[in-house]
Amino acid sequence: MTLRGVALVAHHERETARTLATEASEWCSSREIAVWMDPDDAAAIGVPELADDRPIAEADLVLSLGGDGTMLRSVRLLDGAAVPLLGVNLGALGYLTEVESDQMGDALDRFAAGAEVGRWELDERMMLDVMVNGEHIGRALNEAVIEKGVTGHTVRLLARIDGEPFTHYAADGLIVATPTGSTAYSLSARGPIVSPRHRAVLLTPVSPHMLFDRSLVLDPSEVIEIEVSGHRSAQVSLDGQPFGTLDDGDVVKCVPAVETANFVRFGTYKYHQILKAKFGLTDR
Repeated sequence: MTLRGVALVAHHERETARTLATEASEWCSSREIAVWMDPDDAAAIGVPELADDRPIAEADLVLSLGGDGTMLRSVRLLDGAAVPLLGVNLGALGYLTEVESDQMGDALDRFAAGAEVGRWELDERMMLDVMVNGEHIGRALNEAVIEKGVTGHTVRLLARIDGEPFTHYAADGLIVATPTGSTAYSLSARGPIVSPRHRAVLLTPVSPHMLFDRSLVLDPSEVIEIEVSGHRSAQVSLDGQPFGTLDDGDVVKCVPAVETANFVRFGTYKYHQILKAKFGLTDR
């Protein structure tokens, strides 16, 4: 693969993002590789010379400078395009990123050398297609969340699996997550941790006011539909981004997307070792 264009996506509030964007730009310029950023990103971190309206989906590589939130935004901007995404961690957790800031130059060298020479591979992550009342509203790498719209009240949600009613949940909300999203909001709601090598869909209730409070781990072929039931409205969001209000009878449908998010990995990706490091686990 010939590297002809690199698009940058940066965290707006990390001081090091500007420095790294400049370094990445100099790396690209010295090799006659096109490099650009969304104008809003470029303005936010103070590199207006990199501003370009060119879609990042036209790049051969997207370089994400930030943490997991910036990675999610990069995936959202790609909108399903099969462009490799390399994450440089400037955050605290960094489940999705691949290298630390001081490793960026070496990582770019290895990627440009090619998969065989540079010894990198693509980690393809499952995403969800999400529809509301039959209209596609977007894709989620981590999760779709249907939750209460009024503070201090639960919302009543009917979950259907393959068209058959499963149960009504009285809860703060329901999370429909991918294996990647199992360490995001679903984890904080006591959902299971699922290896991203799996293809599965998790259904996790948030603060349920009922005896049944367990997550379900379903096969991706099992279609999940969540219907708002009752007079209290709900909100729907994808990977933390709000998409609007749901009223009585509105239905959210979640199915695996055909497209995947494609993360650049150097060497063997050992998910359990990342978990060990992020949770501060020690050998006993």
